[in-house]
Amino acid sequence: MALVNLTSSKILIVEEQPLALNYIKHSLERLDYQNVRFAESAPIAKEICQVETFDLIICSFDLSKKQDGYQLYEELKAKRLVRNITGFIFVSAETSGALVHSVLELQPDDFLVKPFTINELKARIERVLKRKRALKKVLTLIDDGNDSKALKFINSELDKNDQAHTPLLLRLKGDVLIRLKQYEEAKQFFKSALELQKFTWAKIGLIEALIANNEHVLAHRMLKTLLEKSETRLVALDLLGQLEIRLNQFEQAQEFLSQASEMAPRNITRQKSLSRVAQINHDYERSYIAHKDIATYAKNSIHDSPEVYLNVVRAGIDFALSTDQSEQITRITRQTQQYLQDLKHQFPHADNQAQIDVLNARLHYLRDENQKAKRLMEQLEDEKFIRSIDGVLDKAKALHELGFHHKAQALFNQIIDHCEKHNKDDDDVMLHYIHQQQSERKDITMGPRELNNHAVNQFNRGQIEVALEAFSQAFRIMPKNASIALNLLQCLLDSSSRKGQTFNSNLAGRCVKTLKEAKLEPEQESRFEAHHGKT
Repeated sequence: MALVNLTSSKILIVEEQPLALNYIKHSLERLDYQNVRFAESAPIAKEICQVETFDLIICSFDLSKKQDGYQLYEELKAKRLVRNITGFIFVSAETSGALVHSVLELQPDDFLVKPFTINELKARIERVLKRKRALKKVLTLIDDGNDSKALKFINSELDKNDQAHTPLLLRLKGDVLIRLKQYEEAKQFFKSALELQKFTWAKIGLIEALIANNEHVLAHRMLKTLLEKSETRLVALDLLGQLEIRLNQFEQAQEFLSQASEMAPRNITRQKSLSRVAQINHDYERSYIAHKDIATYAKNSIHDSPEVYLNVVRAGIDFALSTDQSEQITRITRQTQQYLQDLKHQFPHADNQAQIDVLNARLHYLRDENQKAKRLMEQLEDEKFIRSIDGVLDKAKALHELGFHHKAQALFNQIIDHCEKHNKDDDDVMLHYIHQQQSERKDITMGPRELNNHAVNQFNRGQIEVALEAFSQAFRIMPKNASIALNLLQCLLDSSSRKGQTFNSNLAGRCVKTLKEAKLEPEQESRFEAHHGKT
């Protein structure tokens, strides 16, 4: 492609810092690029992209007005204001692992670190523009959603045996086969590509095809090898998390998703999966952390919504109800109140008062203000239509906690019916969680606070068997609570020594695991050491 043709390309520069903007502007002038537009913020860039299309966008990550570069690119892609045919280069002065990994998951065409020379800029621009022009026809077909025609075109181009763009065409073919859900053909294609060269994209594509084909053992084995390489560790952790979810191995899924989220915290979809899996595992603290991260990174992005703030408050209340540390409860309560204030500020006209009333009822319950909580719940109208699954699920929890068990179970049934009628591919984890919640709250009629208090009272009165049953139930729904684990362990030991009953070593082992992972108070530590030697 002649350089004169490249210099006629239409380019948009998104940069808010005057010095950096002037440097890029003068660099492009020296390189003879004349068809250049400039935007000093994300909002201006979006306005321009709504009326104009570009061959290339060079965008600073370090934007501060409303959105940063990551959020801008994510929105441009989601709204199809930037398509595959448009090149996109990120520039950033920051090179932290979390930023780089997060950006690379968005799959821009290049990432350029500030400061850079004019020759570096020239080389990156030319490489991206040449690639986009060479693949213009197939990328246009993909942009138009015509994957079947794109596949035929790719095959015809590969038959020409033009070596220049073969690797790019092969990669596009693999992506198209996955999108078309032709998994068996995709599997054979990726294997053939790997025989030509050990392409990383082909390994990942083969794993995706294997997972979709339910060939989990081989997929798992291949993913373990990708974990060992820094450049493929993130995608391997993400795919392992998804695979373990398919296998209902939620503890393993949480571990993989947690590690992936630490590497690239801005992936909201993964954070949502992590929060739900943590809920299934009764790890309320991890779920709360995930929701706080979602609230942080969703602000000003396409993910921002009232539900984000409501969900972080719900997760905070669930966490506060699972702990007996008063300082922690006070801190979480204060944080949840702040999120509700942020909600009112960010979305002043949102119609969510009924959901806020449920949250306030649960906060009253948390503070042992049950009568206030009941009055709030009793004045709420029954919902004929479910607008928010999380909102109605929260209402069912509140009803159960306040002793309205029949209403709670009826609401669980309504939620399950709704989910089954409107089932989507990503609803399986949610449905699993709802079934779990309904089953647990049907078996255990007390709310978490009453259950724990009842168990402690029975234990102090010497009613070991009653206390054992109560602590077992409490540990079922609060397996991360160190106090409950310690009391249950003591009950198990006392019960077996008094009655000569069989010692439940499996349950005791789970208690020990919780206690080893927890940060214990000195008194708890000495109790644990005394009991641990007897197990």
